[in-house]
Amino acid sequence: MAKPAATARSSGAATFSMLGADTAITGDIEASVDLHVDGRVTGDITCSSLVQGIESTITGAIRAESVRIAGTVKGTIAARDVVIAQSAKIEGDVAYDSLTVEQGARIDGRLAPNGGQMPPAIARSANSAANSDETLALAVPAE
Repeated sequence: MAKPAATARSSGAATFSMLGADTAITGDIEASVDLHVDGRVTGDITCSSLVQGIESTITGAIRAESVRIAGTVKGTIAARDVVIAQSAKIEGDVAYDSLTVEQGARIDGRLAPNGGQMPPAIARSANSAANSDETLALAVPAE
């Protein structure tokens, strides 16, 4: 059975799409515009740019040109520009060109500076990554 997909298509008028805090989506999201997520998503997200709200939870892979993570992500992230806010909690690997991690952010996974391309290590299943000795647990203390 195929996974359901939510797709946002740009008509030239909208520059971003927003999923409110009261929204829960199960399925993959593909957007050709910027996406702001304040709700819960269980599925992979592919978009131009992603901004995640503090109370938001994303369970799945994220692929975008740029991302700003402020909530919880349980999955891999691959983007050219990655900003991880102090409120962020990431359980998964992060591939990036440019990385900013604010004090207080929590990351349990590998950081891979590789041009935002998905490296083989990130493509592995979550189970094999969780059992790997290479997993990095990073907690940046808050001031």
